[in-house]
Amino acid sequence: MYGDKELRSKVKQIGSALGDILKNHTRETVFDVVEELRTGHIELRKEPDENKRQQLMQLIEQLDSQTLEQVIRAFSTYFNLVSVVEETQQHKERRRQANGGEALWEGSFSETLREFKQQGISAEQFQELLNSLSYMPVFTAHPTEAKRRTILECLRRIFIDIKKLDDPRLGPYQKESLTQELNNEIQVLWKTDEVRSEKPQVIDEVKNGLYYFRESLFDAIPVIYQYLERAIQRVYPEEAANFKIPAFLQFGSWIGGDRDGNPFVTAKITETTARYQSREILKRYISDVDKLSHQLTHSSALCTPNDAFSASLEHDNKTYKHLFENRPNLFSTEPYRRKLFIMRNKLEYRMAQVQAKIKGQRAQSNYSGYENEADFYQDLILIQDSLCSHNDCELAFGPLKNVIRLAETFGFFLEQLDIRQESNYHSDAVAELLQCMSLEADYPSLNEDERMALLARLIDQDELPHFNQGELSEATANIIQVFDVVLRLRREISPKLFNQYVISMTHTASHVMEVMLLSRLSGLLGKDKDGQPFCYITVSPLFETVEDLEHIEPVMLALFDNDTYIKYLRSAGNLQEVMLGYSDSCKDGGILASSWNLYGAQRRITELAKEKSIDIRLFHGRGGTIGRGGGPTHEAILAQPFGSVHGQIKFTEQGEVLSNKYSNSETAVYELTMGISGLMKSSSCLIKAERDDNPDYLETMAQLTKIGEHQYRTLTDNTPGFLDYFYEATPVSEIGLMNIGSRPSHRKTGDRSKTSVRAIGWVFGWAQSRHTLPAWYGIGAALSQYIQQDEANLQRLREMYQNWPYFNSLLDNTQMALYKADMNIAKEYSELCLDDNTRDTIYPLIRDEYQQTVESIFKVAQINELLEHNPTLGLSLGRRQPYLDSLVHVQLTLLKRYRNELLTNEEQDIWLSPLLRSINAIAGGMRNTG
Repeated sequence: MYGDKELRSKVKQIGSALGDILKNHTRETVFDVVEELRTGHIELRKEPDENKRQQLMQLIEQLDSQTLEQVIRAFSTYFNLVSVVEETQQHKERRRQANGGEALWEGSFSETLREFKQQGISAEQFQELLNSLSYMPVFTAHPTEAKRRTILECLRRIFIDIKKLDDPRLGPYQKESLTQELNNEIQVLWKTDEVRSEKPQVIDEVKNGLYYFRESLFDAIPVIYQYLERAIQRVYPEEAANFKIPAFLQFGSWIGGDRDGNPFVTAKITETTARYQSREILKRYISDVDKLSHQLTHSSALCTPNDAFSASLEHDNKTYKHLFENRPNLFSTEPYRRKLFIMRNKLEYRMAQVQAKIKGQRAQSNYSGYENEADFYQDLILIQDSLCSHNDCELAFGPLKNVIRLAETFGFFLEQLDIRQESNYHSDAVAELLQCMSLEADYPSLNEDERMALLARLIDQDELPHFNQGELSEATANIIQVFDVVLRLRREISPKLFNQYVISMTHTASHVMEVMLLSRLSGLLGKDKDGQPFCYITVSPLFETVEDLEHIEPVMLALFDNDTYIKYLRSAGNLQEVMLGYSDSCKDGGILASSWNLYGAQRRITELAKEKSIDIRLFHGRGGTIGRGGGPTHEAILAQPFGSVHGQIKFTEQGEVLSNKYSNSETAVYELTMGISGLMKSSSCLIKAERDDNPDYLETMAQLTKIGEHQYRTLTDNTPGFLDYFYEATPVSEIGLMNIGSRPSHRKTGDRSKTSVRAIGWVFGWAQSRHTLPAWYGIGAALSQYIQQDEANLQRLREMYQNWPYFNSLLDNTQMALYKADMNIAKEYSELCLDDNTRDTIYPLIRDEYQQTVESIFKVAQINELLEHNPTLGLSLGRRQPYLDSLVHVQLTLLKRYRNELLTNEEQDIWLSPLLRSINAIAGGMRNTG
């Protein structure tokens, strides 16, 4: 996308600044060691030299823990700075393209709409498409984000300084001053500890999630809609004035609501989270309304507001006359300022109530603020309509429209907060409750049909026996309290705050009906006084393992054929959300089995919902890495099965993805636009004839998957010593000691099974040791064996790569993971194995499959090197390689020392701090954790 010369110049500039700081603010040896390791590994990348490599290892081994820690921090800081420089350069290039009038990038609104028009899509059809859109990223607190919020704030300031230095209007003195300011910020970054001193609490994770809204997203959202409006004006100029762009962009969150495997997420935490969210958006509204009051200073002598606005202001004057007791004539001739003054106070009253509840106090003010978000939104619209009535439409659609966009997007709730819990907890709670209410003495003994019949009858029953929460077990009482909090906060904050209850490990239809019954007992579901059904929160079953994905159709069919379930689903809007888990299915059966079973599950559930006249929304549980469903969002959406994206998509944004995408508003605008345009393209089936997958391609993928899954399971499930290799040849155990998340790294402490380790730790460990195995293992065997079966098969695969977005995305993402892997480095990690036979058995299997995968992809994609079609990414990752080499060898040294059982605990602990920092640093260099 951009020339590398200017970027290299900037990287050199920040590298020199960091070097000067190392010389002046560290031990004398640190700069020299960093330079020797850096230049030495650059030379080794150009020409292998065993003597040189041994010299560098000896240098590392003679360093004490404090010097090693400083060396690690130097490389880590460099990675952070390079990422910021690349981000600013990408933004500069996009701005240059936009300002130069040339064709914009694939995925921009302008190019997407031009493509639509070339396909014959009319303005009316595009409006129909817009009306169907719903794009929802869901922020999660999965423990993969290594950066502290303090570091993010510092990097944001550096981003702004670098952007300022790009201004061609700067004079010599200004440039010198800004350069010094940049250097100062780099110095602050160096002197800020990048590692948390203690494990974050859930509420800390909540605050981290809110940071992105405050620093980036509040500014980004209006800009996205402005860019879409401009694209419509360019492509559909005659109809542009009549377009109505709905608020199709919403945000969700699991932070503070996801209790699956995290015992620290209590009902009280969820309650506090919701109020923190509300407080954050109210702060922004108060600030924006105050700014508007300094912009809309119209005099009543020079304009006449319309009747609706005047009536509203008159009502407010009476209701809030106490605001003007000391200054009755305040803004009396400036109607919009007076209205906005009242609005700000109403927001502040509501804010005071929220703040008091956060502190567990009563609100001191006797005056109520806005009762709900709809009233606030209506006041904004009143002002907008009134401005237009006296020919001030340009003002009505300026800063005021930006506030309206925020109100449409965030209401008073900010994010839709999903609740998530594992199915067994609900089953146990229902069993206890039914026994307590004398409705069923032995629920666990019932078969699936019996459970479904009982649950449906109870859900639909007009009256249910009462139960005493005080007599319940702690586990069941905790479940009930969550539902009670959901009901109370929907009334207190917003009915949009909670919409979905996600059940992880959904194996049967009764797992969904159990949550429906719990909702019924808590008043979230039932019948109103007229006997009409209502349902305030719907259930999103999460299918995670390969086996669960294969069973998705019978489970959902059992629900769709259940009259009680369907009745309440239709009362809630007839929208069924189904969540698909990428991480566990990949860990379970490998990347091919995971990817293809997810693809097939989407096809089957979409077709089933269509048959039953039910709207479907697929919720994709994607992680940051390829092994957890990651990859570029635009391409990922286009790679979904044809016809499965009906205008709506929801997906998790986890860990480092949040800081990479949303730390800066400029990047957030780009990333969200790319995702939304991908949604538009994938949803075009709503306005034109649907395409379908080529049946030959489907058959080929089925064959490839069978081979790939067998290859993966042979290694991970059936090769003796494999899990010992994983725990010993990767730093997965040490990752569990890092203070990067409130959630435990294992489901069961001390359990060395594949099922116990979380998918995040699984991917994180393999990435640190440069195996990146979850993202590619099995693909090489599948492609190679398929090609060998028939001479025509290679051409078939090439055709699939060229014509099928799914297969193209699969192989391109695999290239990225293969590029980040390094089998020479992986071999050095394999030396950490305690048993030589384990190492000599497992490592060659991984190395050979890696080589087979690379060679096979070269044949199919017709390339000569990895990432040949994505040189920008190749340059970015290649720039980091020598620095990562240095860190890898530091980490290997530290792992050997920390794991040395001959050392005392005190001697081992000396090496723990630099070891944990090395994990952080390598994650930053690879731009991936879990």
